[in-house]
Amino acid sequence: MSNSVERFQDSQWEKLDEINFSKGIILDIVKEGSVLDIGCGDGLLLEYLKNKGLAVKGIDISSVAVDICKKRGLDCSHIDITERLPFKDNSYDNVLLIDVLEHLFQPFEVLKEARRVSKKYVFISVPNFVSLPARLQVLLGKIPENNTPRDGHVYFMTLSIVKSLLERSDLKMNEIIVNTFWEKVPVIGSVMKVLKKWNPSLFALSLIIKAEKI
Repeated sequence: MSNSVERFQDSQWEKLDEINFSKGIILDIVKEGSVLDIGCGDGLLLEYLKNKGLAVKGIDISSVAVDICKKRGLDCSHIDITERLPFKDNSYDNVLLIDVLEHLFQPFEVLKEARRVSKKYVFISVPNFVSLPARLQVLLGKIPENNTPRDGHVYFMTLSIVKSLLERSDLKMNEIIVNTFWEKVPVIGSVMKVLKKWNPSLFALSLIIKAEKI
């Protein structure tokens, strides 16, 4: 991992993180066991999980993010997550990759490592780069909102790509949760909730997946 990548990630923590849709879902569905958060950022999600009584560990390439985690009293290490992780096989009940894979040139290698150190579950969240809004923005000659330079996305994630990565990593999809646009609009929201289940590839803005080791 080049120093320029680390500097870019360091710059992302000038403003602290917030509990977005993906992190909120993870808080709901990760209920017990130990947790390794790969690419934990400033540790906000880890802090919430720790407060639920879970044993948590975070790792991140950004030394700035790791320092913030440590100030929060979290167990966190400054590690290049694209290399082999310094943990034994089956070390953690739950391994998290929350909004991480789209930032990597080789997401398969990182996902494979996540599987290795997990006892059972790997949780993944990624933005859907082929959602209807993204397609319309490209049609209009614009950069999709979820791929602006400030986001640092280098690998376009779609449902089919995630399924392929899971299959190659000997992981099976146990559960998928998605959000969509206009969900909170009266009447229209009910229709959108049906559409996102019918065709998540087109109508999902984010994909949150609970994967299980085969």
